[in-house]
Amino acid sequence: MARWNRNIRVARVVSGARARDNSGFLRELQGFIVSLLSFMKWLSVSSWSVRLHESQYAYPIIESLHVWTLCVFFGLAVLFDLRLLGWALRRVPVAEMSRRLLPWTVGGFILMVITGTLLFSAIPVRTYQNIFFRFKMLLLLLAGLNVWIFQSKVYRSIETWGRNAVPPRSARIAGGLSLILWIGIIISGRMIAYNWFDCDRQPQPAIINSLTGCAPSATND
Repeated sequence: MARWNRNIRVARVVSGARARDNSGFLRELQGFIVSLLSFMKWLSVSSWSVRLHESQYAYPIIESLHVWTLCVFFGLAVLFDLRLLGWALRRVPVAEMSRRLLPWTVGGFILMVITGTLLFSAIPVRTYQNIFFRFKMLLLLLAGLNVWIFQSKVYRSIETWGRNAVPPRSARIAGGLSLILWIGIIISGRMIAYNWFDCDRQPQPAIINSLTGCAPSATND
């Protein structure tokens, strides 16, 4: 009986320590999010952000370049993903497609990121708190993880399957995930323009305010 009580006390101490660790982590995370929002607010009133947002030519030109580079990147990525799925260009070796498409794909991606960053800096607070932007960033993270897994594991054995009309299952999964994720990224990016769930459009469902970091009382004041 004494041993049982001692085990219970130990379990309570451990659970209490874990709860304190979790609450500490949540406080740190909340502080980081608040500091990020503060930075976005500072950026939004900076001369750079204001000039870019109010520019008659710079903003639309950058936006057009962003869409154009997205088309280049996505078009080439779709070709490669369809080859991985075994749905197109079956006679072309995967390594040969990668060699020819990769430089253009990487170039398109770099320009897309640069122009996207500039667009973000023009409207930082609204974009940062936009639920579609956050979902887009999550999908981008998953897409990057998918590429890393493919390059570090699947692509290493390309000599054994690169000429097959239908690649192995792992390669097909990577290609399918890439297609799904990038379609989601494009749709999310397009939806950023709509203000359905913006912080200044209250009331919103509590889950929306939680996911976007909106504070309704502060917004309505």
